[in-house]
Amino acid sequence: MNPEFQKAIHLLSKIEEAGFEAYFVGGSVRDDILGKRIADVDIATSAMPEEIKAIFHKTIDIGLEHGTVAVLHEGVPYEITTFRAEAEYKDFRRPSEVYFIRSLNEDLSRRDFTMNAIAMNANGKLIDPFHGVDDIRLKVIQTVGKAEDRFKEDALRMMRAVRFHSQLSFSISENTMNALIRNAHLLEHIAVERKLAEFEKLLSGVNINGGIRVLAESGLYHYLPGLLPYNQQLIHFAEIEKAALNIEERWALLVHILKKDVREAQSFLKSWRLPGKRIKTIIAIQNGLDLRLQSVWQPLNLYHCGYDTAISVEKIVNIMNRRPANAHLEDVADQYQDLPIKSKNEIPVTGTDLMQWLNRQAGAWIKTDLQSIEEAIILKKLPNDKESIKEWLIKCNQSSE
Repeated sequence: MNPEFQKAIHLLSKIEEAGFEAYFVGGSVRDDILGKRIADVDIATSAMPEEIKAIFHKTIDIGLEHGTVAVLHEGVPYEITTFRAEAEYKDFRRPSEVYFIRSLNEDLSRRDFTMNAIAMNANGKLIDPFHGVDDIRLKVIQTVGKAEDRFKEDALRMMRAVRFHSQLSFSISENTMNALIRNAHLLEHIAVERKLAEFEKLLSGVNINGGIRVLAESGLYHYLPGLLPYNQQLIHFAEIEKAALNIEERWALLVHILKKDVREAQSFLKSWRLPGKRIKTIIAIQNGLDLRLQSVWQPLNLYHCGYDTAISVEKIVNIMNRRPANAHLEDVADQYQDLPIKSKNEIPVTGTDLMQWLNRQAGAWIKTDLQSIEEAIILKKLPNDKESIKEWLIKCNQSSE
């Protein structure tokens, strides 16, 4: 048994000693079968929340309305959730009511996909009423029960299907794919934040290109922020190998493929509710990419991009030209290191110095002259020392009079 399960077996034993059932469930069981690293170990039980709190002394109420109590065991919090059934869903997002029950099979029957509807007891025995193990071995994504029903209960499950396709490289069963196509419009009922969480997992998947193709083929992209007119661009995006790119670089490449200018790109990324700091990073990469596609790296472009952005840009240029992602990265690094300065903060003069040297009052000219100094230093037309800058500035002003 996986060590992560072994650490938590004590919890299952304690619950069983109290006369209740308890099992490991969900993604941890699926990932163990797949031989993947387990993130969080979740436990489902026939015990009610108050019964769990009576069994364990160190508990945290994190979702009592959903039957979930966190139990601290050896400093690690484990979520323990009571078996539950759900009443009719409303708004294609959430059930109108949750019922606590004592049946494991009924609890598993409400889950989204067969591979997520498997339980494991303390002895390592799998309880698999919906043949999820077979589907894992066949590498197929299949809903528990009728796909139409599962997607109408919670439309986000459609995005989860595509996300798993991207993460696991599993195929989507024919009936599940057909249900995606028929019910894609239900995504309009889902909050952007929930769509974003699934879309970013899709973007991070090893089979991202397959996931993007399914979005395009199913019509789901119609109901994702800012993607409605871009079927062909999405297909083009899905043709580019992106394994070496991080998530911000993948976003920047997508924005580039969609042919959005800076203002449009900012609006597009904001419509996804991305944090401002991440939008700034993505826009910086996009700007650098626009410059780099016009010519090889020039000192001023490299300086204004900064090292991290320049490396991201070069990786994207490489994969767009079907070169290894790391091609020329050392050359870019060497060029960057050769810059006389990496930041304007390294220039040893201030606006006050300029006013004293030229005997002038403060004004917009200071910013202009500081920028001219900065550019001259970067282009190696001017040494970066105070006396040289003073002589150069006075000379420039005399010649302009």
